Amino acid sequence: QIQLSESGGGLEQAGGSLRLSCAASGRTFREYAMAWFRQAPGKEREFVAVITSMSTRIEYSEPVKGRFTISRDNAKNTVYLQMNSLKPEDTAVYYCAANRDRYSTSTYPFSYSYWGQGTQVTVSS
Repeated sequence: QIQLSESGGGLEQAGGSLRLSCAASGRTFREYAMAWFRQAPGKEREFVAVITSMSTRIEYSEPVKGRFTISRDNAKNTVYLQMNSLKPEDTAVYYCAANRDRYSTSTYPFSYSYWGQGTQVTVSS
């Protein structure tokens, strides 16, 4: 089992940057593929980015490609989301999630067994 805790959210102006972190408990972090999802008010949870266990595969959703970067440090049990050139439409609660299939790059929430509590990101215009 793994527990996840996000941090780093906040209020930022359009064009600015934020870096989200997701710290995981347990010694098996390196066995999980990790992803970021987001959910805006009144909308469904949507995929943002995913990274496999040894960082060999990375995928991004089209709205964030070229602006966001996902990375992980298995020694620190942490996955990151660097968000640059932020836009008001990036406003959402951001969640990290863990997939037991370490090689998966699934974009579907049902593929992920463990979730953090979320961190709010608000981008003002």
